Amino acid sequence: MFELGEDKPKEECGVLGIYAPTQEVARLTYYGLYALQHRGQESAGIAVSDGLSINVHKGMGLVSEVFSDSVVDCLKGKMAIGHVRYSPTGSGLPANAQPLVVHYQKGMMALAHNGSITNALELREELGKNGAVFQTTIDSEVIINLITRYRQKSLEDSLVKTMRDLRGAYALVILAEDKVIGLRDPHGVRPLCIGRRREGYCLASESCVLDITGAEFVRDVAPGEIVVIDEEGLHSYRGYSKLERRSCAFEYIHIARPDSTIDQLSVSESRRRMGVELAREYPLDVDLVIAVPDSGTASALGYATTLGIPFGDGIIKNRYIHRTFIRPTQEMREVDVQLKLNANASVLKNKRIVIIDDSIIQGTTSSKLVEMVRNAGAKEVHFLISSPPVAFPCFYGIDTVKPEKLIANQLDIEGIREFVGADSLHYISKEGLLRALGRDCVCLACFDGVYPIPI
Repeated sequence: MFELGEDKPKEECGVLGIYAPTQEVARLTYYGLYALQHRGQESAGIAVSDGLSINVHKGMGLVSEVFSDSVVDCLKGKMAIGHVRYSPTGSGLPANAQPLVVHYQKGMMALAHNGSITNALELREELGKNGAVFQTTIDSEVIINLITRYRQKSLEDSLVKTMRDLRGAYALVILAEDKVIGLRDPHGVRPLCIGRRREGYCLASESCVLDITGAEFVRDVAPGEIVVIDEEGLHSYRGYSKLERRSCAFEYIHIARPDSTIDQLSVSESRRRMGVELAREYPLDVDLVIAVPDSGTASALGYATTLGIPFGDGIIKNRYIHRTFIRPTQEMREVDVQLKLNANASVLKNKRIVIIDDSIIQGTTSSKLVEMVRNAGAKEVHFLISSPPVAFPCFYGIDTVKPEKLIANQLDIEGIREFVGADSLHYISKEGLLRALGRDCVCLACFDGVYPIPI
């Protein structure tokens, strides 16, 4: 029923925009994309404007594979946008790499997108009937076609009209010849923040980017807000009436870097509190708490500290394995987990162990980890998860898998425990997660199937 494979939600995408007229803006953007690499490892790109025209370089692979020093040096300008991608919609084709750049009646424009448009097929069909030509398979091209169709007056006016047509979750950065623009969907599902540099501004999916680009955090872009950065500074427009905020809970659970803050909430502190809530809900009598690195670490520390149980490095991560490699045989597929993670027998032998991870998607990695820890000599292996069961797919920019491959969609908790082979299995409750986040204005659709935006 469940095939061995990638057992985590695929990261979405990362977007970045910088206005820095006296700096090497392409190099700043290049550094910023490194800080966003965890959000997408399929393709990367940078578009730069010198005030008159837009130049772009993009390709398949990691930031380090797509860009060299000589390429970055050739991207001259005073403003830029960047993108790293994992494909939630559209196959992994070179044509789908972003930023997308178009020439149209008013000049040039580049766009980078994080998220997913739920009415993209409907809009694509309508635009096609009116003569639009598409060169990619991604919903981002639908957005850029809407913008150019509406741009009779200002770019800002066309963006307001475009937002009224779009349904879904999105954070966009847009580059015109003379400005950088950021906007966020009316529910604020996908993150986007603003940083101020000594000269200019920065927009980014995560606040961890701001330090490396020399920017100081100002605030998050509000849901439904359009932010314009040009030679006169930063300007804000209300693009859409603010709807009920629904920030993505999985940003805090798994996706975002722990040193980021999203909507005034620290990611690392949120994860620590998830561990505290797990300790309150499921206090176990064990000898050692270990984490599945890296996004399970803060929760494991919170659990261990709350209960006064030692924390140890029981699972070691190979930090040089970045992307899923080709697995030609079942035997090679089964060795994949051990290439990325390995048990530290010296701290596990003859101990009762709690493993804490952030989520279980298909259960395949979890079962291999339990087996690995047992083979290292653990007497008992208990599995605790700092999110509720993921039983429903995400339609807002995180690629999980089809419902029939989500183990929590097919089995109850006891069935999942048997599948992964743990002595006990416990998930944080939905109420415990909300207590850890300190708010209830988050999207929990992958846990409860209640989708805040029509799909």
